[in-house]
Amino acid sequence: MSVSSAGVPDRGDDRLLAAALRLLNTDPAATMAQIAAAAGVGRATLHRHFAMRDDLVLALGTRGLERWEASLRAGDALAVVGTDDAEAHRAAIEDLVRRSVVDAADYAFALTHPEIERHPDLAGTVRRLIDLETTVLASAQRVGVLRDDQPAAWLDHVLFGLLRAGLDAERYGDVAPREIADHVVSSFFAAAGR
Repeated sequence: MSVSSAGVPDRGDDRLLAAALRLLNTDPAATMAQIAAAAGVGRATLHRHFAMRDDLVLALGTRGLERWEASLRAGDALAVVGTDDAEAHRAAIEDLVRRSVVDAADYAFALTHPEIERHPDLAGTVRRLIDLETTVLASAQRVGVLRDDQPAAWLDHVLFGLLRAGLDAERYGDVAPREIADHVVSSFFAAAGR
Protein backbone atom coordinates (compact mmCIF):
# COMPACT_ATOMS: atom_id res chain seq x y z
CA MET A 1 0.00 0.00 0.00
CA SER A 2 1.35 3.42 -0.80
CA VAL A 3 1.89 5.91 2.01
CA SER A 4 1.09 9.63 2.00
CA SER A 5 3.71 12.25 2.79
CA ALA A 6 2.27 12.35 6.32
CA GLY A 7 3.11 8.66 6.75
CA VAL A 8 -0.54 7.58 6.67
CA PRO A 9 -1.52 4.58 4.52
CA ASP A 10 -3.17 5.68 1.26
CA ARG A 11 -6.32 3.62 0.86
CA GLY A 12 -6.48 4.59 -2.78
CA ASP A 13 -9.00 6.22 -4.96
CA ASP A 14 -12.60 5.59 -3.84
CA ARG A 15 -13.41 4.66 -7.42
CA LEU A 16 -10.82 1.89 -7.32
CA LEU A 17 -12.10 0.66 -3.98
CA ALA A 18 -15.72 0.70 -5.15
CA ALA A 19 -14.88 -1.29 -8.29
CA ALA A 20 -12.75 -3.75 -6.33
CA LEU A 21 -15.51 -4.18 -3.75
CA ARG A 22 -18.15 -4.93 -6.40
CA LEU A 23 -15.93 -7.45 -8.15
CA LEU A 24 -14.51 -9.16 -5.05
CA ASN A 25 -17.96 -9.53 -3.49
CA THR A 26 -19.06 -11.55 -6.53
CA ASP A 27 -15.69 -13.14 -7.39
CA PRO A 28 -13.40 -13.40 -4.33
CA ALA A 29 -10.61 -14.87 -6.49
CA ALA A 30 -10.53 -11.97 -8.97
CA THR A 31 -7.01 -11.00 -9.99
CA MET A 32 -5.47 -7.56 -9.80
CA ALA A 33 -5.73 -7.39 -13.61
CA GLN A 34 -9.46 -8.10 -13.43
CA ILE A 35 -9.90 -5.52 -10.69
CA ALA A 36 -8.03 -2.90 -12.72
CA ALA A 37 -10.20 -3.67 -15.75
CA ALA A 38 -13.37 -3.40 -13.64
CA ALA A 39 -12.19 0.00 -12.37
CA GLY A 40 -11.37 1.14 -15.89
CA VAL A 41 -7.69 1.71 -15.11
CA GLY A 42 -4.45 0.02 -16.05
CA ARG A 43 -2.71 -2.42 -13.75
CA ALA A 44 0.08 0.09 -13.15
CA THR A 45 -2.43 2.60 -11.77
CA LEU A 46 -3.95 0.01 -9.48
CA HIS A 47 -0.49 -1.07 -8.29
CA ARG A 48 0.45 2.55 -7.53
CA HIS A 49 -2.33 2.56 -4.95
CA PHE A 50 -2.00 -1.05 -3.83
CA ALA A 51 1.35 -2.71 -4.43
CA MET A 52 -0.08 -6.14 -3.69
CA ARG A 53 -3.51 -7.73 -3.64
CA ASP A 54 -3.20 -8.16 0.13
CA ASP A 55 -2.88 -4.37 0.50
CA LEU A 56 -6.17 -3.96 -1.38
CA VAL A 57 -7.90 -6.61 0.76
CA LEU A 58 -6.61 -4.90 3.91
CA ALA A 59 -7.87 -1.49 2.72
CA LEU A 60 -11.31 -2.85 1.83
CA GLY A 61 -11.61 -4.82 5.07
CA THR A 62 -10.55 -1.84 7.15
CA ARG A 63 -12.98 0.47 5.34
CA GLY A 64 -15.86 -1.98 5.78
CA LEU A 65 -15.22 -2.43 9.48
CA GLU A 66 -14.83 1.31 10.06
CA ARG A 67 -18.20 1.89 8.38
CA TRP A 68 -19.83 -0.87 10.42
CA GLU A 69 -18.52 0.56 13.67
CA ALA A 70 -19.58 4.07 12.63
CA SER A 71 -23.12 2.77 12.01
CA LEU A 72 -23.21 1.13 15.43
CA ARG A 73 -22.05 4.30 17.13
CA ALA A 74 -23.93 6.90 15.01
CA GLY A 75 -27.44 6.08 16.17
CA ASP A 76 -28.86 5.16 19.53
CA ALA A 77 -28.19 1.41 19.23
CA LEU A 78 -25.49 1.31 21.90
CA ALA A 79 -27.20 3.96 24.05
CA VAL A 80 -30.35 1.85 24.54
CA VAL A 81 -28.48 -1.21 25.80
CA GLY A 82 -29.49 -1.86 29.39
CA THR A 83 -32.46 0.53 29.34
CA ASP A 84 -36.06 -0.64 29.66
CA ASP A 85 -37.50 1.53 26.86
CA ALA A 86 -38.93 -0.88 24.29
CA GLU A 87 -39.86 1.85 21.81
CA ALA A 88 -36.34 3.29 21.96
CA HIS A 89 -34.92 -0.19 21.31
CA ARG A 90 -37.18 -0.70 18.30
CA ALA A 91 -36.33 2.72 16.86
CA ALA A 92 -32.60 2.20 17.46
CA ILE A 93 -32.63 -1.19 15.76
CA GLU A 94 -34.59 0.14 12.79
CA ASP A 95 -32.10 3.00 12.47
CA LEU A 96 -29.18 0.57 12.72
CA VAL A 97 -30.66 -1.70 10.04
CA ARG A 98 -31.23 1.26 7.70
CA ARG A 99 -27.64 2.44 8.24
CA SER A 100 -26.42 -1.09 7.61
CA VAL A 101 -28.21 -1.29 4.25
CA VAL A 102 -26.20 1.71 3.03
CA ASP A 103 -22.86 -0.03 3.63
CA ALA A 104 -23.99 -3.64 3.18
CA ALA A 105 -21.46 -4.31 0.41
CA ASP A 106 -18.63 -3.23 2.70
CA TYR A 107 -19.92 -5.42 5.53
CA ALA A 108 -20.35 -8.37 3.20
CA PHE A 109 -16.72 -8.10 2.15
CA ALA A 110 -15.41 -7.71 5.70
CA LEU A 111 -17.50 -10.63 6.99
CA THR A 112 -17.15 -13.13 4.18
CA HIS A 113 -14.02 -12.56 2.12
CA PRO A 114 -11.74 -15.55 2.76
CA GLU A 115 -8.58 -13.44 2.98
CA ILE A 116 -9.80 -11.37 5.94
CA GLU A 117 -8.94 -14.17 8.37
CA ARG A 118 -5.25 -13.78 7.42
CA HIS A 119 -5.31 -10.38 9.11
CA PRO A 120 -5.61 -10.98 12.87
CA ASP A 121 -6.45 -7.31 13.56
CA LEU A 122 -9.33 -7.38 11.10
CA ALA A 123 -10.58 -10.76 12.31
CA GLY A 124 -10.49 -9.47 15.90
CA THR A 125 -12.40 -6.33 14.92
CA VAL A 126 -15.03 -8.45 13.16
CA ARG A 127 -15.54 -10.45 16.37
CA ARG A 128 -15.69 -7.29 18.51
CA LEU A 129 -18.31 -5.67 16.25
CA ILE A 130 -20.40 -8.84 16.09
CA ASP A 131 -20.34 -8.93 19.88
CA LEU A 132 -21.41 -5.26 20.08
CA GLU A 133 -24.27 -5.76 17.63
CA THR A 134 -25.35 -8.96 19.39
CA THR A 135 -25.41 -7.07 22.70
CA VAL A 136 -27.85 -4.57 21.17
CA LEU A 137 -30.08 -7.39 19.92
CA ALA A 138 -29.94 -9.19 23.29
CA SER A 139 -31.02 -5.99 25.03
CA ALA A 140 -33.96 -5.72 22.61
CA GLN A 141 -34.87 -9.32 23.43
CA ARG A 142 -34.82 -8.51 27.15
CA VAL A 143 -37.36 -5.68 26.73
CA GLY A 144 -39.64 -7.69 24.45
CA VAL A 145 -38.90 -6.04 21.09
CA LEU A 146 -37.25 -9.12 19.60
CA ARG A 147 -38.17 -12.76 20.09
CA ASP A 148 -36.25 -14.47 22.86
CA ASP A 149 -36.67 -18.08 21.77
CA GLN A 150 -33.51 -17.88 19.65
CA PRO A 151 -30.04 -16.69 20.57
CA ALA A 152 -29.24 -13.04 19.86
CA ALA A 153 -26.24 -14.25 17.85
CA TRP A 154 -28.64 -16.10 15.54
CA LEU A 155 -30.71 -12.95 15.06
CA ASP A 156 -27.50 -11.14 14.09
CA HIS A 157 -26.91 -13.80 11.41
CA VAL A 158 -30.50 -13.33 10.22
CA LEU A 159 -29.85 -9.60 9.87
CA PHE A 160 -26.68 -10.19 7.87
CA GLY A 161 -28.53 -12.65 5.64
CA LEU A 162 -31.17 -10.03 4.91
CA LEU A 163 -28.51 -7.42 4.15
CA ARG A 164 -26.91 -9.88 1.74
CA ALA A 165 -30.31 -10.60 0.17
CA GLY A 166 -30.75 -6.85 -0.36
CA LEU A 167 -27.42 -6.69 -2.19
CA ASP A 168 -28.41 -9.59 -4.43
CA ALA A 169 -31.87 -8.15 -5.09
CA GLU A 170 -30.31 -4.86 -6.15
CA ARG A 171 -27.67 -6.54 -8.30
CA TYR A 172 -30.25 -8.62 -10.16
CA GLY A 173 -32.69 -5.72 -10.46
CA ASP A 174 -35.39 -7.49 -8.45
CA VAL A 175 -35.97 -4.56 -6.10
CA ALA A 176 -35.50 -0.83 -6.61
CA PRO A 177 -32.50 0.37 -4.56
CA ARG A 178 -34.64 2.96 -2.73
CA GLU A 179 -36.94 0.16 -1.46
CA ILE A 180 -34.30 -2.19 -0.09
CA ALA A 181 -34.02 -0.64 3.38
CA ASP A 182 -37.79 -0.87 3.87
CA HIS A 183 -37.79 -4.52 2.81
CA VAL A 184 -34.86 -5.40 5.06
CA VAL A 185 -36.40 -3.63 8.07
CA SER A 186 -39.83 -5.22 7.62
CA SER A 187 -38.35 -8.66 6.94
CA PHE A 188 -36.08 -8.46 9.98
CA PHE A 189 -38.90 -7.50 12.34
CA ALA A 190 -41.20 -10.13 10.74
CA ALA A 191 -38.57 -12.82 11.38
CA ALA A 192 -37.05 -11.58 14.63
CA GLY A 193 -39.69 -9.35 16.18
CA ARG A 194 -42.13 -10.24 18.90
